[in-house]
Amino acid sequence: MLFHKVWLRNARVWRKHIRASLIGNLGQPFLFLLAMGYGLGRQIPEIHGLTYLQFIAPGLVTSAVMYSAAFETTYGSYTRLSTQRTFEGILMTPVSVEGLAMGEVFWGATKGLISGIIMLCALPLFNLVPSPWASLLIPLLFIEGVFFAALGLVMTTLAHDYEFFNYFTSLIITPLFLFSGIFFPINAMNPAAQKILYILPLTHVVSLSRMLCYGRIDSTWTFNFLVILSVAVLAAYTATVLMRRRLIQ
Repeated sequence: MLFHKVWLRNARVWRKHIRASLIGNLGQPFLFLLAMGYGLGRQIPEIHGLTYLQFIAPGLVTSAVMYSAAFETTYGSYTRLSTQRTFEGILMTPVSVEGLAMGEVFWGATKGLISGIIMLCALPLFNLVPSPWASLLIPLLFIEGVFFAALGLVMTTLAHDYEFFNYFTSLIITPLFLFSGIFFPINAMNPAAQKILYILPLTHVVSLSRMLCYGRIDSTWTFNFLVILSVAVLAAYTATVLMRRRLIQ
């Protein structure tokens, strides 16, 4: 499908404004780590044997992936689709619509992974030392990136202006950030709320991230991993189908 050509094209463009891109995507997770972890965290007792700073840090790593991947395939992809009409030029080459869509998704996932790795490497600055299990976060964060990049691309195929992404951010990304177990334990909620929150894909990534960061692997890891892998594949397929409908009139 030659999707790697699309990936390389986007990577070369990104290198020209890498600093601004990283600051934009990592600013919010870092600020939350400082404000919630060091500020509010001093007033909150330990949760499952972890300080509040330790508790929220793995989740903020996953949130960095979410924001970076989703924003790349919304604002970034929409600009290439509509404003710059880059997609039209790409489709004049041997690259197929499927290759174009997968190139966008994998590039978005790569940007998400880069943001996640930077956040992970920054944890020792806050006196948080991940366990050796944390190395397994790299493939997990990439799969998460595929899901959110594909989800963002789905939104791009439906959008007719930039304002449309305000709905995506306000109604999907922000609720996922707030209610996926980053800031509070899901099992502390009542059973009805738990059932709803466990539907959210990010909940399963946050749970796995916390397990791997501190080496506390339990029996739910298989289910959590299968959930995020399944939704990533489904989202990528959906993005490809909708992109074909959008581009091939």
